[in-house]
Amino acid sequence: MQIKLRYPQITLILFLFVLFNNSVPAHCDTMDGPVVKASQKALETGNINYVLIWVKAGDENQIKDIFQKVLKVRTLNNDAKELADNYFFETVVRLHRMGEGEPYTGIKPSGYKPGKGIEAADLAVEKNSIEPVLSIIDEKYLAAAKDMFADLQSKKNYDIDDVKAGREYVTSYIHFIHYIAEASGEVSE
Repeated sequence: MQIKLRYPQITLILFLFVLFNNSVPAHCDTMDGPVVKASQKALETGNINYVLIWVKAGDENQIKDIFQKVLKVRTLNNDAKELADNYFFETVVRLHRMGEGEPYTGIKPSGYKPGKGIEAADLAVEKNSIEPVLSIIDEKYLAAAKDMFADLQSKKNYDIDDVKAGREYVTSYIHFIHYIAEASGEVSE
């Protein structure tokens, strides 16, 4: 049986694809992103709190269980370590994305370049300065961007063992990153 699509049907399919494929800009799902870096730090130090701040409280038990298993398996040999680590990264990123209400489509490889808004927002966080985002957003977004950045800065020096404070920082970070991405014209990645 052969299906013939006509112009109105093709238009509808394309419209639905664009409508449902318009996700929040992401970089938390990359090997170089903050969620995988936090996962690596957790595995290096044995401190799960580096990861817990990136997931919802309801996902803690699942993450803690997987973390303990991964710590054991990664000591077997290099192949087991690589496999266990990647499984852990994928699980944490998937649960993080689900917590944002976004789909998990896999982890993008190292070297993936996010859009200019995300790149500038991350640079602002890294440099503790709003300057990197000033040239990429319209003036009408500036006041809100400065407020979000100030809120983020006020939460950055949390104790890693205070998961609640860490989650407050991550929430501010996500709001800032997404706002700058959208204000710079990024729709999806």
